[in-house]
Amino acid sequence: EYGNTVAEVVAEIGETVQRARQAGIAAERILVDPGIGFGKRIEDNLALLAHLSRLGDLRRPIVVGTSRKSFIGRILERTVHDRLEGTLATEVVAVWNGAHILRTHDVAATVRAARITDAIRKAGERPENSVSRP
Repeated sequence: EYGNTVAEVVAEIGETVQRARQAGIAAERILVDPGIGFGKRIEDNLALLAHLSRLGDLRRPIVVGTSRKSFIGRILERTVHDRLEGTLATEVVAVWNGAHILRTHDVAATVRAARITDAIRKAGERPENSVSRP
C-alpha cells in the first residue's frame, strides 16, 4: 500500500531513470510507465491517472496501459471482454494528462478517441481560445 501513491510512484520512477542514465542508457531510450494495475488498489490507479502529468517532471515520454484492466472491471462490474468504454475513458484521461504512448487491445477505437482528445487539448492551448475570468 502507498501513503501518497502519486508522489511515491513518481519518486520511484525518477530513481529508476537516474540509475538507468548512470548505467549508460541514453535518455532518448527511456520511457516511463506508472504501472497502472500492478499491485495497486483502484484508488491508486485512479490517482495516478488523475495526476499523470506529474510524470512529465521526469522529461521522458509517458507510457500507459489501462486496457481491460481489472480495476475497470471492478468499477463497472464488467468482464474482461466488456470493458471498452471504461478503457477508452481511462485512455482519454491519460492522453489529456500527458501520455505519449498507450498500450491497448482495441487499437482502432483507442486511436480515434486519442485523436479527438489531443485535438481538444491542443485547441485549449491556443491563445485565441483562452478564457479570461472575472
